[in-house]
Formats: sequence, C-alpha cells, structure tokens
Amino acid sequence: MRLLVPGSRGQLGRALAQAGPTRGHLVAGYDLPELDITDAAAVRRVAEAERPDVIVNCAAFTAVDLAEADEARATAVNGTAVAGLAAAADAVGALLVHISTDYVFDGRPGRAWREDDPTGPLSAYGRSKLAGERAAVGASRHLVVRTAWLFGEGWNFVEAIRAQLSSGKRKLAVVSDQVGSPTYAVDLAWALVELAEIGATGMVHAVNEGSTSWYGFACEIVRLLGAEAEVRPIRSDELGRPAPRPANSVLDTSRLRRLLGRGLPPWQDALRRYLQAAGERKEG
Repeated sequence: MRLLVPGSRGQLGRALAQAGPTRGHLVAGYDLPELDITDAAAVRRVAEAERPDVIVNCAAFTAVDLAEADEARATAVNGTAVAGLAAAADAVGALLVHISTDYVFDGRPGRAWREDDPTGPLSAYGRSKLAGERAAVGASRHLVVRTAWLFGEGWNFVEAIRAQLSSGKRKLAVVSDQVGSPTYAVDLAWALVELAEIGATGMVHAVNEGSTSWYGFACEIVRLLGAEAEVRPIRSDELGRPAPRPANSVLDTSRLRRLLGRGLPPWQDALRRYLQAAGERKEG
C-alpha cells in the first residue's frame, strides 16, 4: 500500500513515516514549502505523480487562539483545502483519510462524544475543522478520524511542561476544568495504518483510552519526570485565552474497538513511552 501524507513534518506525519514502512507500506511525505494544500492544482499534480492508495491528510492550521483573529486563513487550510484533497483522491482512486478534532463539539458535560452526536464548535478553529469534515465526505471513499490532545515528536503540551521545569519553574498553574484524552501520535499513526489496511470508511474516533484534565495530565508528566514541582489547578477563564475550549472533550472509541478489535493503550502508558522515546532521542 502506498500512502501520501500532506503535513508530513508534523507530529502525526512524522509518526506515520515510521509506522507505514514498519508494516511494509510506502510513505510519500510532503509539507510546506514543497506542497501547500490550499493549492488544489498542486495537490492534484502530486497525487497523480505519486498514485497513492491512501491520502492521509495531516496538514492543518492548529493555532487555536490565532484562528480567532484569522478565521479565513484557518478555514482555507482546515476546510476549503480538503475539497481539493477529496478531488485529488477521487482522481487517482485513493481513500482519503482526514484528521479532525474533538473541538467540533460544544463540550457539554456528560458522556463521551460519539461519532453521530450533533456538532457545535465553540471556536473559529473548531468551525474550520468541521468545514474540513464536510469537505472530506465529498470524496467517494473517505474516513474522517477525530482525535484529541495530540502529543508526539515536536512541540506539544508535554514539552511545554518540560520546558517550564527545565527553566527552573517549580510552581505550575494548569487548567483543571477541561477534560479529554491525551493521545500519542505513534499510537494514532498505527491505528490509521490499520484502518487503511482494512478499508474502513465513514467516521471514527481515535484517542488513547482513559481521560483526564490538563491539570491531571500535567501532574502525571511531572511525576514521570521525577520533578520537584507543585502543580496548581486553575479555571480556564483565569488564562484569558481568545478561543473558548470545550469543557468535555472525551471521545467514545467504541467504533474503533469494533473495527480493530482493540482500542489504543491507556494515555498514562502512552505518556510513559513517549517520555522514554524522547529521552532516547536526546541521548542519541
């Protein structure tokens, strides 16, 4: 199987570049500046040159707060560009796998969000990603995968906490009123490859098992790093960020478990493996 991965230098794109070949698949990765997914003609040219079986769209505008001030740009990348990817996928007979987000939901407290629950994004970023979902289903063969709280090789929440600790900070203030499922890019990449192998289509939620708040996530990071630091819980409104975040981002992964026969490992185990791998990269 041949995979075309726009956004190959991001956390998930990097993980796919490793997961695909491990399972015997070829991965052709593209990112800026060689490919701008908002250029539909360029996307079509790359697809026709690579002739992939699967296009996995990892390219995205992910600056949640910046999107509030530049929703047009966020929508161009996260929404409109996906129509071009869908057309390119149809042109070469490929499955389009599009990565979406928990931010398409309004975050009302209660149970975990299922694939068929009504959407209601609170932010410009969430609206742009919902536009991408709607464009992705224009592909004859498509799989929209919603995930959340991603961490992998690159800059992420784990590295933000580590950076504060490394700078000598010993008192951290972290939001406690947003709950979700931290997700390791490596685990998600493996799931995406397996879903492509079985030809899954439609919509599926894919996050590591379990849930916590950003505060709980930070506490576990500090504990695993063995750092002497105090983590203090705060409310979201104390941060004063431009973009509202959903309070409940927990995604129901029942369909993923049915499709693959298992879910992703618990987020605590994923975090431990991430920190171990990051340490090995640093030593290497």
